[in-house]
Amino acid sequence: MTTLAFDAEGVDVVYDGVEFRLEADLVASALQTDYRDATDHQVLQIIDPDPALSGEPRRVGDIIDGQRSPNS
Repeated sequence: MTTLAFDAEGVDVVYDGVEFRLEADLVASALQTDYRDATDHQVLQIIDPDPALSGEPRRVGDIIDGQRSPNS
């Protein structure tokens, strides 16, 4: 199982028991798009050659914005 935890500077990843971080610039370069416009599915496909994609893809920007408290 792969887990992704997004923030404004990049994504923390746990893949096959290994923890690492992908910086936002690296993700943007790999996908040739702005980091915030990438989707969680696209990021997962960078990491896992055969991911089990479920649900609708979500924009990284929307995920990050949703993590902020209403008073931020």
